[in-house]
Amino acid sequence: KIAKWREARLGARAVGVPGTLHLLHTVHQQFGHHSWADLFAPAIALSREGFSVSPRMAKSIEGAQASLKRFEGTREYFFTDQGNPLPAGHRLSNPAFADTLEIIANEGIAPFYEGVIGAKLIESLQDDSSRRALMTAQDLADYETLSRPPVCARYHGAAVCGMGPPSSGALTVGQILQLIERFDLKNLGASPEGIHLILEASRLAYADRARYMADSDFVAVPVEGLLNADYLQGRSQLIQPTTSIGVALPGHPPGITTAQASMQQFEPAGTSHFSIVDAEGNIVSMTTTIESGFGSMLMTQGFLLNNEMTDFSFRPSKEGRPIANRVEGGKRPRSSMAPTIVFDSKGAPMLVTGSPGGSRIICYVVQALVGVMDWTMNPQQAVSMPHFCNRNGATDLESHHGAETLKAALTDFGHEVRIRDMNSGLHMIQLLPSGQLLGGADPRREGLVLGE
Repeated sequence: KIAKWREARLGARAVGVPGTLHLLHTVHQQFGHHSWADLFAPAIALSREGFSVSPRMAKSIEGAQASLKRFEGTREYFFTDQGNPLPAGHRLSNPAFADTLEIIANEGIAPFYEGVIGAKLIESLQDDSSRRALMTAQDLADYETLSRPPVCARYHGAAVCGMGPPSSGALTVGQILQLIERFDLKNLGASPEGIHLILEASRLAYADRARYMADSDFVAVPVEGLLNADYLQGRSQLIQPTTSIGVALPGHPPGITTAQASMQQFEPAGTSHFSIVDAEGNIVSMTTTIESGFGSMLMTQGFLLNNEMTDFSFRPSKEGRPIANRVEGGKRPRSSMAPTIVFDSKGAPMLVTGSPGGSRIICYVVQALVGVMDWTMNPQQAVSMPHFCNRNGATDLESHHGAETLKAALTDFGHEVRIRDMNSGLHMIQLLPSGQLLGGADPRREGLVLGE
């Protein structure tokens, strides 16, 4: 029986092994300059002293209150003593999380993956009888950070590089950019005709994503074939200037070794992203997530547990063929995270970007890149412009003053159009040849541009 997503995301069965802490520790060992313990001081202080609940956070709590109230930890943390959702401006502290962070700061990650924090985490999962977890203490102890090569695609002579499988981000972003490169987007600008071309390329790329992309340790993902120039040139010929393809079929890239079924998986607009360039020229583009807002709705020791298991396909097969993103032991679920660094033709970094937003992340990143690389926008203009996205179905337009006019034009081209909120969190840095840095932070969230 296939569980409905909104119910499946709740509780212990939805929780996958948390990996972010392990990753941060691994990266710190390789590249860190400051002591591990010192890095935790600001977060510990904030957890003890508290912060003001933002209007967006208050709205999120109110919208999720029915699910949050189902579990003791979130019920106690996100609601007043009278049982009301915390209002904007409420001072919210988290001493339990401060205690957890102090243990990790002083003792490293061993308490989380092999010690007291991990033991309490597993205990909290077993306490949830609604849908009992399969995760064990051994699963935590066995977790490893994997370093994989980046996936890069050429666009206007630049290398657009990002995170490869199990993320579908860099592959799908790269496909869309190469599919539209033959068109004159510079002159078309953000017109209905220009937007239509990007939407049609997105249909084709998302069709391939649904068929071929998953954890490459378990599935033979034809990475080189999906970005093969001849393959994408052929796919690009399917795009017509003023007529929609409709629902696109996946292609047949070079390197296919297995017959798999396509499966689109619902992904909510959770996640966070930051982009950093430091004084020494080091660059970080990092997208991190517990999947949905509030994750599985379970809390332990001051932190929310993810619902990453719902990033897998709910079905193992379709019409007798395996689905690439099916659940398997030790496998990492497919995501749409697209932390991106762009290098110019001489190999110098020129753009750093990424966004939260579920499976729309890919659209947001493509749109921001085109904004700078084709439409001569600065980073703030690129991350602020109204969104549009097609995931091989209906076309989504962000609600704004020109949305109805754009909807009419795209409808004439054959699109089924929906106008809705599209809550990205893009952060972009542009590195100019002069050495100057330009930044842009998405006005849809609480992001900031900071520099010294």
